[in-house]
Amino acid sequence: MIVFGRAADRPPDTRESAVAIGNFDGVHIGHQAVIGQAVRLAQERGLAAAVLTFDPHPAAILNPGSAPRLIMTMEQRLRHLQTLGVDYVYVVAFSTEIARLTPAQFVDECLLRALRARVVLVGDDFRFGHRRAGSVETLRELGLVVETIQPVTFRQTRASSSAIRELVAAGKVNRAARLLGRAFSLTGPVVKGEGIGSRQTVPTLNLAPENALLPADGVYVTRTSNRWKSITNIGHRPTFGGTERTVETFLLDPFSEPAPERIEVAFLRYIRGERKFDTAEDLRAQILRDVKTANRLHRHLDALISRQSG
Repeated sequence: MIVFGRAADRPPDTRESAVAIGNFDGVHIGHQAVIGQAVRLAQERGLAAAVLTFDPHPAAILNPGSAPRLIMTMEQRLRHLQTLGVDYVYVVAFSTEIARLTPAQFVDECLLRALRARVVLVGDDFRFGHRRAGSVETLRELGLVVETIQPVTFRQTRASSSAIRELVAAGKVNRAARLLGRAFSLTGPVVKGEGIGSRQTVPTLNLAPENALLPADGVYVTRTSNRWKSITNIGHRPTFGGTERTVETFLLDPFSEPAPERIEVAFLRYIRGERKFDTAEDLRAQILRDVKTANRLHRHLDALISRQSG
């Protein structure tokens, strides 16, 4: 997969393409439908499969006060796009200058010059260009073949980035996973904590999340770096008078190697809310109960996966 950030940077041998357009924050099941159709059409017509996306999110430039907390980092977004069979990703550096492009200018600069677009895949409510003046019909009037993808739902809930953000922020990570098509995850470097856990409760990996969106405070069943079963606490460590919000992960699997420098923590189930304990020993006892709960849930999830793969 080739990624570039300016039309001038595209490889000179870029093929004509079928292009899926969108922010694609989360690369959820609705996004996967749009991109999947672009990949299928590209294969049928001898085109490249391309994605046009934006960084930063347009709302961060046009209306910073209402800009959403993004589900994914750009690194996560690109990694998941690659798994969908995309050939090219054009990451448009959104700015006030981009926002002022007329629909015709946007098509010429971002679709024709950058991606040699021949087919465009968008949602049925797609708008673009200055003051959102462009529509699906505008794309067709400008000479492009356009296919629209209807909203994707799961159990009567429309898959959308805003719906997923609300679920994650409320701690409903298992419901968010159904719309994402996988578990919500946080990624970032492991940083040194204050050592309280190692001395008084259990040793943990302290994650400095690069994601803007965090789940609600509480304890979760998690999987770390797709390797280790784990439980993760998000909160302020009230038992120890903490004031800063932290993300602390305890690995359930045997671990003898050096601590990783970076981890990605996937949130599978919410266990309980964070609360203040009278003593560190009381907290440690609760963590051990949480470990038993997490191990039971991990065994249940492993059994489900085994049955589905069998």
